[in-house]
Amino acid sequence: MNHATYRGKILYLTDGKGEEGREFFTVTVQPNGDRTLRAQCEMDNDELLRDVVLSLDSAWRPLDAFVRLTIHNAFQGSAWFRFSETLVECETFTRDAGRLSQRQPVTSWPPSFGGHPVCCDTWHSKAAALRRNGNATMQAVEGIAMSSPLPNGGSGPMLTMADVDVEFCGTETITTPAGTFDTIHVKNYSRRRGRDHPVEIWAWSDDFVPVRARWDLLGQTYELVELEHPNL
Repeated sequence: MNHATYRGKILYLTDGKGEEGREFFTVTVQPNGDRTLRAQCEMDNDELLRDVVLSLDSAWRPLDAFVRLTIHNAFQGSAWFRFSETLVECETFTRDAGRLSQRQPVTSWPPSFGGHPVCCDTWHSKAAALRRNGNATMQAVEGIAMSSPLPNGGSGPMLTMADVDVEFCGTETITTPAGTFDTIHVKNYSRRRGRDHPVEIWAWSDDFVPVRARWDLLGQTYELVELEHPNL
C-alpha cells in the first residue's frame, strides 16, 4: 500500500498539577491527499475517555467521523457524522437522550469538524490557512460541525455548529520532548465565547501537527512529547 503514516502523543498539562491527560493520534494519508485521523483522548481530571475517527478529503474537508465517549468508566454515547455540500448528518445514541437522528442543512461544505482532540483544534487552523488571503492576520472559519459545545467535549456526542476566527501570529521555533520544530503560531477565537480565552496553537508542517497548544479557559497546556513522521 502507498499511504503515508505519522503518529504521536500529546500530554495535557494542568497548571499547578502537571499531567492530567494525554492524546494518542495516528494519521494515514492516501496518495490522493485524503487522510484519516484516529485519536484516543484521556482526561484524568474529568474521568473522560474519547475515541475519534475522522476522515478528510484532499481539500481538508471532513468526509465522515465517529466519536465515542466514556465518562466515569461508563458509556456516555457514540455518534456517526457525514458531511456534504448541502447537509450534515448525525446518527447518535447517548445515555442521556437515547437514539437521535439529526439533519442540518448547510449552504456549503463544512470547513472542519471539532471532535475535541487537540488535532481537530489544530485542523481548524489549517482550514483557515487554506482560506487565508495573502498576509491577512485574521480569517473566519464558519459553519464548523462539532460533537459537543462543552470545553471538554463531555456531552453527547451529537451535532452542534460553531464559528471560529483564527488569528495568524507569525512563526516560532518550539522545542518539546518530541524535538525542535519551526511552527506557525495561531489563536482560535470561538465566536460563542468572544475574544476571551482563545485556543493558542503552534503547528508544524503542511500537516499542521500540533506541537504545543494553550487554553487559559481550562488552565491547560498541551505538548507534543512523541512524534514519528516521514519528514523527520
